[in-house]
Amino acid sequence: MSSYENYTQISRVYDQTRWAVGLDLITDGLSSASTAIEDQVLLDAGCGTGIYTAALITRVSRIEAVDLNPAMLSVARSKLAQGPDGGRVQFHEASISELPLPDNSVDSIVINQVLHHLGDDVKNDWPAHHRVLAECSRVLRPGGVIVINSCTHAQLDRGFWFYRLLPDALAAVKHRTIPLSDLDKLLRTCGLDPVKRSVDREAVLQDEAYFRADGPLDELWRQGDSIWSLVTQNVLDAILERIEDLRSDSELDAFMRHADADRPKVGQITFSVAHKRE
Repeated sequence: MSSYENYTQISRVYDQTRWAVGLDLITDGLSSASTAIEDQVLLDAGCGTGIYTAALITRVSRIEAVDLNPAMLSVARSKLAQGPDGGRVQFHEASISELPLPDNSVDSIVINQVLHHLGDDVKNDWPAHHRVLAECSRVLRPGGVIVINSCTHAQLDRGFWFYRLLPDALAAVKHRTIPLSDLDKLLRTCGLDPVKRSVDREAVLQDEAYFRADGPLDELWRQGDSIWSLVTQNVLDAILERIEDLRSDSELDAFMRHADADRPKVGQITFSVAHKRE
């Protein structure tokens, strides 16, 4: 469902550079629902390759996993089929703006690094975000909880060292990223009351691979972050040349450390928790 990333192309390698970040914070958020977490029917909205589906299925009763991309869903199905809990997951090829679920049918919802992929118009108060959150509210039972994993503008500016190399792409991602104040407003409009927000300042989306200073030279490494799909070939060539020059001058590691200095202060991801009004 991404408005700019080709997930069909990267579905086979996506899991090599991503992991389920912030599971403790997500679990804490899910535990605030009126239904005990072990009894919950959870919606994984925009499940992708099922990274979070696989990580959370042992903590809840059942998962409805929804994604619009058939290639990503194929990976997710294969992943869950290999484990003992796959029978408790139902996969749906559908848009999260038109969920194939009845009203009041789930106890909890997770949306992990999805909202910035919506093709939205910020000048019109985020209509695509509104449609998705309204659908989530429709299928969520009263007293249920939604946990949204996203990046703030400050985290985009200061939490990813290699974004310093991509000013135009960074600006494009920020344009697609809803500010938390606007997110809270939309949540309330949809009958979802924000109750908590947490930041895991130690977690990084790409795990240990993130700390490879020469990572941008590796196409597989770049496929671990959708921001690279917003970079034109000419700009990419210039970036790779700069990385090569820094490496040749033995300055690449120092560049990465300097560019990454603020990440421990702001973190990379923020978890927003909201409850559906009873």
